[in-house]
Amino acid sequence: MPGWSPDFENDLTQLLKDWLKSQGRTQADLRRSLRAASTRMPSILEVLEQDYKAHGLQGLASRLCQVESEWHGEERPFDANTAKTAADPFGQLDLLLQEIRQDCSE
Repeated sequence: MPGWSPDFENDLTQLLKDWLKSQGRTQADLRRSLRAASTRMPSILEVLEQDYKAHGLQGLASRLCQVESEWHGEERPFDANTAKTAADPFGQLDLLLQEIRQDCSE
């Protein structure tokens, strides 16, 4: 398994930004869920890097799936994006985790 690298960090940053946008969330929401020290991306990435080093890519994906599950359990003001997301029984991160598990078992 490749380690944490600047390229990996850049890819993860872009993934997180796209994910937050699709979920109608902000970096502040992610900071609260991860209990990061700051809403700035380097602080959020530091928490995720610790998860990655402790549990690998699968652990990182699991942590983000937990965050998404936590968000789906919260009451949010109604808007079209929230309604579309709530209708989807699987979040994007659940699908990513499933794909990672399949790759690891092969």
